[in-house]
Amino acid sequence: MIVFEFKAKGTKQQYQKIDEAIRVARFIRNKCLRFWMDNQNVKPYDLNKYTAVLASEFDFADKLNSMARQAAAERTAFAIKRFFDNCQAKVPGKKGYPRFQKNNRSVEYKSTGWKLLDDRKHIKFIDKCDIGQLKLIGTWDLHFYQIKQIKRVRIVKRSDGYYVQFCVDTERKIDITPAGKTVGLDVGLTNFYTDSQGNKVDNPRYLRKSEKSLKRLQKRVSCKKKGSNNRKKAINRLGRKHLQVSRQRKDFAVKEALCVVKSNDLVAFEKLQVRNMVKNSKLAKSISDVSWLLFTQWLEYFGKIYGRVVVPVAPQYTSQNCSNCGETVKKSLSVRTHVCKCGCVLDRDHNAAINILAKALKQTGYDLSTVGRTETFNACGEMTLYPDLGTSLGKVAH
Repeated sequence: MIVFEFKAKGTKQQYQKIDEAIRVARFIRNKCLRFWMDNQNVKPYDLNKYTAVLASEFDFADKLNSMARQAAAERTAFAIKRFFDNCQAKVPGKKGYPRFQKNNRSVEYKSTGWKLLDDRKHIKFIDKCDIGQLKLIGTWDLHFYQIKQIKRVRIVKRSDGYYVQFCVDTERKIDITPAGKTVGLDVGLTNFYTDSQGNKVDNPRYLRKSEKSLKRLQKRVSCKKKGSNNRKKAINRLGRKHLQVSRQRKDFAVKEALCVVKSNDLVAFEKLQVRNMVKNSKLAKSISDVSWLLFTQWLEYFGKIYGRVVVPVAPQYTSQNCSNCGETVKKSLSVRTHVCKCGCVLDRDHNAAINILAKALKQTGYDLSTVGRTETFNACGEMTLYPDLGTSLGKVAH
C-alpha cells in the first residue's frame, strides 16, 4: 500500500462530527476488546459480527458506517494477534497485552461510507455521522488511480488540524541504473551517520534545539486552570510544537535514506536494539532524538522500491575489531579514535562502517554484476506521502 495524505478543510460543525466519529470508533474498538477478554477462542470474524450487535444496542454506534465499525474491530484483532505472536516468539520483556484506548485520533473507512468527487479534490462522507463534504489540500494527484484501487480512507486528527489518508493498492515500476558503489553506515549521536568512505552527516538534534520553546510552552500549560479554554489552547500550542519537531526529524531521515539508496547498489547498516538502548537514562533523550529506527526503516523501504540491496548486520564487535587486520582493539565509548598495532589509525565510526560493509558483503555474497535490472515492487506496508506541509515523505501517522 501507498498512503497519500491531504489536509482536510471543513467547517467547525464538520470537525465536531469527525470527533464524534472518532469517539465511536474508539468505543467499538474497546467493546470488541472486552468481548475478547470475556470469551475464549474469539476469532476476527466473530469480532466483525459483534460490531453489528453493538450497532443494534447503541444508537450512536449505528451512525458509523458498517465497514468503519469492522475496521475498528480489525484494530482489536491486530492487537490480539501481535500479542500472541510476541508470546510465541518469546520476545523478552512485556509482550504487549492489548489495552483499552483512551485517546484514539483516527477513524478508518473501507470501500463504503465515502465518495470521492470527480475533481479528486473533494471527498464526501455519506454515513449517518453527517460529516459531509471536505476539501482536500495537497499536491498529490489521485487521477492516476482508479477508485477501486483505494482500499481504505482514514480521517486523522492532529494538533494542527484534520487529515485524510488514502491507502492505494498499486505497483511501482522503476528502471534501475547501477551506481557501481557499496557503502556501510555506522549511526551515532555525534554524527547522524558515518559511511565506509569516511563521509559524515551531522546530527541535526531537532529536539535539543526546540527544548527551550517546549519548556516555555509546557510552563504555560501548567499555569492554566484545568478544564479552561485557555488551558486547551495552551495544550494545542504545545502539541503543534511537538508535531513540528516530529516532522523535521522524519523529513531529515527520509531524505537522507533516499539519497543513500539512490547513490549505492548495496547499503549495509547495523541493526540496533533501540528499545534496549533507551534504557540508558543518560543517553535516552539523545537516542530518541536521532531517530535511528526511522532512518533504517526507510532505508529498507527505498531499497525495495529502487531494487537496491539493503542489509542489516549484527553490531557486535564492529567498533572493536580492526578493519585492516581483524585484531580486536578494546576501547571505551569515550575513545573516538581507533589505533591498532598494525598501523591502522582511523576514526572510530569510520572503522565501524568499514566492518559493517565487510560483514554485509560476506553475509550476502554480493556481486555488483547482478544489479541493474528493472524490477516490479508491490509496496508492502504503508508509507505516507505528505503534501506541502514541511515534509516530503514519511510513514503513516496513526
